[in-house]
Amino acid sequence: MLDSKTCCLVLIDVQEKLLRVMHDPETIVKNCSILIQIANALNIPVLWCQQYPAALGPTSPRLTENLTRSLPIDKRSFSCCGSSAFTEQLSSLQVDSAVLCGVETHVCVFQTAMDLLQRGFRVHVIADAVDSRSEHNKQIALNRLAANGIVISSTEMLLFELLRTSEHPQFKALSALIR
Repeated sequence: MLDSKTCCLVLIDVQEKLLRVMHDPETIVKNCSILIQIANALNIPVLWCQQYPAALGPTSPRLTENLTRSLPIDKRSFSCCGSSAFTEQLSSLQVDSAVLCGVETHVCVFQTAMDLLQRGFRVHVIADAVDSRSEHNKQIALNRLAANGIVISSTEMLLFELLRTSEHPQFKALSALIR
């Protein structure tokens, strides 16, 4: 199970130009926003990447309003691990697990997850917080990720896994995000 003290959240390429062509953009923005709020409340570090923002624009402002503890990491490689800024920031954290959300499931999310797994991280991909242009590509990617030992989870499942008990001081505030 994930531990809030040893995991980080990785938000991948949730940029307006990419969102316009996603299969279910509203759900991904809603769930990514919830994940960011959970991370902030539980002091989980958030790394957020942008794929070539000069062409694809910045991260959605619907998310950046809650991304105040760190700066975006611009990248050109599909995997976040192809960015030295990303790998340096990740190395500076005392984490052994990464929770991934963003787009596209079958490209940047997939390649980042596989690279992190290869580097020894426990990787969780949040199925209702990732998306692709087609549901078909998303499902193929999730199946391949699971077959390689990556945990496929959901926003709600992650929340309760991190809280562990209704006695957690953040239980009431955070559970309200999913109701």
